[in-house]
Amino acid sequence: MKGGFSNLMKQAQDIQANFQKAQEEIANLEIIGESGGGMIKVTMTGKHDVKKVLIDDDLIGDDKEMLEDLLAAAINDAVHKVDNVTREKMTNELGIPLPAGMKLPF
Repeated sequence: MKGGFSNLMKQAQDIQANFQKAQEEIANLEIIGESGGGMIKVTMTGKHDVKKVLIDDDLIGDDKEMLEDLLAAAINDAVHKVDNVTREKMTNELGIPLPAGMKLPF
């Protein structure tokens, strides 16, 4: 019994270390979301912080509402990509699949 508990604690520590490592790697990621065929690009970290927004010169001066919609679409694209990469990385590091929509503590 004693060896079983010791092994269980070791496994829990390994899982926690892998989880922390994956969290750090994810936080340092930079993902690019796009819209308008790449005319708007949003660079976002794994913590969902927007680092950069690039808008093609051809869009400047166009319809303001269209520009706002394209920007929102690019941000949403980046958010979905970050979530997918996070889920994939955590699944690989922990060895267990995470359910879609599960929010991790970042």
